[in-house]
Parts: sequence; C-alpha cells; structure tokens
Amino acid sequence: MKRIVVAIGGNALNKPNEKTTAEIMEKNLLSTTSYLADLVEEGYELIITHGNGPQVGNLLVQQDMSKDVFPPFPIDVNDAMTQGSIGYLITQTLNNELLKRGKRRDIACVLTQIVVDKEDEGFLHPSKPVGPFYDEKTAKELEITKGWTVKEDAGRGFRRVVPSPIPLDVLEIEPIREMINDGTIVVAAGGGGIPVVRDNRGMIKGVEAVIDKDRASALLAKLIDADALVILTGVDYAYINFGKKDQKELKVVTVEEGRKLIDAGHFARGSMLPKIESAIEFVSRTRKESIITSLEKVDQALRGESGTRIVP
Repeated sequence: MKRIVVAIGGNALNKPNEKTTAEIMEKNLLSTTSYLADLVEEGYELIITHGNGPQVGNLLVQQDMSKDVFPPFPIDVNDAMTQGSIGYLITQTLNNELLKRGKRRDIACVLTQIVVDKEDEGFLHPSKPVGPFYDEKTAKELEITKGWTVKEDAGRGFRRVVPSPIPLDVLEIEPIREMINDGTIVVAAGGGGIPVVRDNRGMIKGVEAVIDKDRASALLAKLIDADALVILTGVDYAYINFGKKDQKELKVVTVEEGRKLIDAGHFARGSMLPKIESAIEFVSRTRKESIITSLEKVDQALRGESGTRIVP
C-alpha cells in the first residue's frame, strides 16, 4: 500500500467570488471527496491536509465587523476554529461518499499544532494571503483604516497578508502515526496547523500567524514517512511562463532544475511558488517524489500520466 499526503487548497471549498456559506463549502467538498474516495478504493493509505486562507480571512473580517460587541479572537485561535470546521466537513463528506460505495473506514480529524521559531523572519515580513480579494483602492483604504498589510495576489486582486513562519515540528505527530498505522484516514495540519512556539521550559503558546499549508504538508509527509506528497491546485501542471503565449507545462522536474526555475522567477509568490518550494523540500529530504496537479487529474498523476513530478 502506498502512503500519500494529499494537500487540498482552501479554494477547493470556496471558489473565487463565491459566497462563503457552510452549504456551499459542503457542496464543493462533495466533488472533492469523490476523487479522494477513488484513491481510497484503489488502496492508497490517505492522509489529507487542507488550506484555510479564504476561510480564516473571512472569519477575521467577521470578527472585525463585530468587535464593538464581541472582542476578536487572535489569529491562532481562528486557525483552530477553521481547522475544526473544515476538518469536520471533509471527514463527514468523505465518510458518506465511502458508505455510498459500500466501504466502511475510520476517518479522524486531528487538531494539529505546528511548532515555529518565535524569531522567524516571517513575523517581520507578512506574506500569507488570507480572506477575500479587494480592488486596489479598497485595499489601500484598509491598510490605512485597519492597519493591515495588503499585497497584490498573483494578478487576481489585493488581499490582506499575515505572518507565515516556517513549520519546524508537529506536536501531535505520535498519535497521528498511531492512527495511520491502525488504518485510519487522517485529516491533519489543516490550514497549515495552529502555529505555536516553545519557551525554555518546553511550554507552548499560540502566535499570531497562518502557516502555509503546503509547507506544513511537506513537513507532515516527511515525519510520517509518506511515499509521496501530492499538492492539489487549480491547474493540471506547474508551468513556466504561465499565462503567456509561450507557457509550457512541466512534467518531470529534478530538485536541482526546480531550484533554478525558482531563481529565474517562473513561479508566482502568492500561488505556485510555495507549492514548488514545498515539493522540493520534501523530495530533497526524503528522496521520494512529489506531485503537483489538479484534483480532477490526481488519479492519472499518481499513475504518471499527468501532473508535474518533482524527483530527486
């Protein structure tokens, strides 16, 4: 049996310009979990991670709007809230999809804390997009009125950005390993996990940040000795010169080639770059492989028939 970590983007739950209701999130997940159920039926040992950028950002907006009535929660608590709500919907829809196929599997969502360095430079330079897109005028007004840091996001508009430190360790890694070894389908490190720091006594405390889910997925995949890290995105392949007349899909990329393409500036910072970097991190540390592809082509990609494969 092949053990794979499959990382689902936050936009798999909410498409751009779509209302962020629980009903719409569940509807979108019905198609997502259909593809995941195919992988389970084919015998893959599945560990699922997911993003939360749109959802945690929207939650922060909601709390800001009602701050005169209810004090807003810190970002790490909102990370936990979205990890729980999205994990609940994934486990429920996947469970129901498998039952429709006559399959009975244990599925568990693990509320996951990820250790980061309190001195990480990410705290000084916010970079993780969260929440909805704004036009430039509205974004500049929010910078002034809310004190937010706002940046253009891959040509799609402007978004609030928050600190995004590098993940170093997974606090719940032992129970996650035990559940996987017992045959449980595990949903973990949702939204990149809840960022925490350790003090000199080993005590932990949450910090205001959102960890990139692909980086957290690469760390989790390494710690559980996964055979492959699969990062799902909105396109079938990673591309060079993306969006231009001479764009070209990447089919097989070595770690060394991938680093050269990063240095040449081929990948957008707000979208493909962290996926490529995370895939390279996993492959370089494990000598396994990573795949970047769309949800619709994930099965073919695992057979080597689609997607971008990052190899040693």
